[in-house]
Amino acid sequence: MASVKLKSTDELNVMRESGRLLAMVFDYLDDFIEIGISTMDINDLAERYIIDQLNARPASKGQYGYQYVLNSSVNQVVCHGVPSTTQKLKSGDIINVDITLEKDGFIADSSKMYMVGNVSPLAKRLVDKTYEAMWQGIRKVKPGATLGDVGHAIQSYAQKNGYSVVREYCGHGIGREMHEEPQVLHYGQPGKGLVLKEGMVFTIEPMINQGKAKIKVKKDGWTVVTSDKKLSAQWEHTVAVTSDGYEVLTLRTEESV
Repeated sequence: MASVKLKSTDELNVMRESGRLLAMVFDYLDDFIEIGISTMDINDLAERYIIDQLNARPASKGQYGYQYVLNSSVNQVVCHGVPSTTQKLKSGDIINVDITLEKDGFIADSSKMYMVGNVSPLAKRLVDKTYEAMWQGIRKVKPGATLGDVGHAIQSYAQKNGYSVVREYCGHGIGREMHEEPQVLHYGQPGKGLVLKEGMVFTIEPMINQGKAKIKVKKDGWTVVTSDKKLSAQWEHTVAVTSDGYEVLTLRTEESV
């Protein structure tokens, strides 16, 4: 395995700024994500805001041959949903918007769920419990803890609430590259896996399914959906390991630690 890059104080300061700017993108999109908007409209709004207002770079565009600034994953789409001019949001939809942003050489990565119009109680519960599952994992982050502690906290919370955890996709180290070591699984055993050290920075981004964990990739080669067509939700933050715990670099204004 390639080694995990520990970030210096100066590097963390740059990452903190990338994370702050990315949080601003979601604040900006909050006013636009509503019934009738297309997922391509969301993509285009984010792109213009990142480039023109924040003087930053949308890091997903061109990465791995991907043409867009964000992933827009609606309802049964687990992740990597591709923006489309024809996919317009309707009342009852849940959508994950996943964005990366690079500023001064360092990348931040975050995603947020939006509930559009009148969302069913079951869909809302999935969105809320997935958010809490992410935080269960984040709260385990500190020097000396393990990635198994993080994964186990997420998995046990999700399963306790009747949901399943997608295993094929995981969080990841992040810095100058979008995907660095380590891989951050959203399931696991306490005390197992990589021991966390101050200066590590990685994403925690659980994908939680209403039904079974099984998934499939659509013919476009990107879009991942639940096999049983039940709903899936995801939230994501970029998290740094500090001397005594963690810092969420992509925390948004409506959130508190």
